[in-house]
Amino acid sequence: MDKSLNIIFFGTPEFATGVLETLHESHHNVVAVVTAVDKPAGRGRKLNESHVKQYAVSQGIPVLQPPNLKAPEFIEELESYRADLQVIVAFRMLPKVVWSMPALGTFNLHASLLPEYRGAAPINWAIINRDSITGVTTFFIDEKIDTGAIIDQLSCPIEADENVGSLYGKLMKLGSELSLKTVNDIAAGKITTQKQPLSGVLKEAPKLNAHNTTIDWNCNVEDVDALVRGLYPYPVAKAQLIQDKAETIKVYKTTIEVIAHKMKTGSIVIENDVIKVACKNGFLHIHELQLPNKKRMDSKSLLNGFQFLANARFDNGLQ
Repeated sequence: MDKSLNIIFFGTPEFATGVLETLHESHHNVVAVVTAVDKPAGRGRKLNESHVKQYAVSQGIPVLQPPNLKAPEFIEELESYRADLQVIVAFRMLPKVVWSMPALGTFNLHASLLPEYRGAAPINWAIINRDSITGVTTFFIDEKIDTGAIIDQLSCPIEADENVGSLYGKLMKLGSELSLKTVNDIAAGKITTQKQPLSGVLKEAPKLNAHNTTIDWNCNVEDVDALVRGLYPYPVAKAQLIQDKAETIKVYKTTIEVIAHKMKTGSIVIENDVIKVACKNGFLHIHELQLPNKKRMDSKSLLNGFQFLANARFDNGLQ
């Protein structure tokens, strides 16, 4: 059997849990897991445990939840596990004292084909930008974000109707495979690394915020639909509806109609129980949406009990 390594795993969301499970079920030994501190959530403000913590606890793996990654007591506890290697998936930036600790280094799994899409939301932006291919990358951590030497990559096609939910699942599976392969290759001493370019024009994956998740109806309809798919099921595209006042609605599911028209972008047409909104080169058909203080509904159900005012329109994004 190949050499077995002692691993400390850092991660928080479901995406990371898939990798943790694959490593835990391998011949390697996950000696501890580091994850986010429990946070209050919901109306009752009940403490919410991370997806990674829930899995680790269920498997009897020791869990560390340091509020401060530089705290001497955390560093001391981390050192006590004498890990050969550390694996990072969807976790915050580590101080050098942490990532430089193991003899075999610390590698990160990133959900893009680096150097493209460094940053917080690579899966979302690959869909929003209408890319046809993405993938996963393992790389050694260094002092900057997502810039370390690349160890290995696996690619994945992006389907025409792909959304974040479907691509997330594919990349989680691919990332689990690549992470285990990377650990095995490190254990066998047969990795080669490739430096990333630190200059040049590269696609970015910045954090999602109120501005970049709000629809601009002046865009081509294909780009608006890609934004909706790139934000579904989370955090969901927003649109500014103007009637008596401006209101923010959530747009969940759409299709497109590419057709020349002379309507002002943002204009609303109701046709066959579908809400159509004019874009630069056609109409976005909204099939599922949510009005303020209402539940998520399909357009037909919404139109049964709601009527847009004659002057209703969608505003062209946040200025």
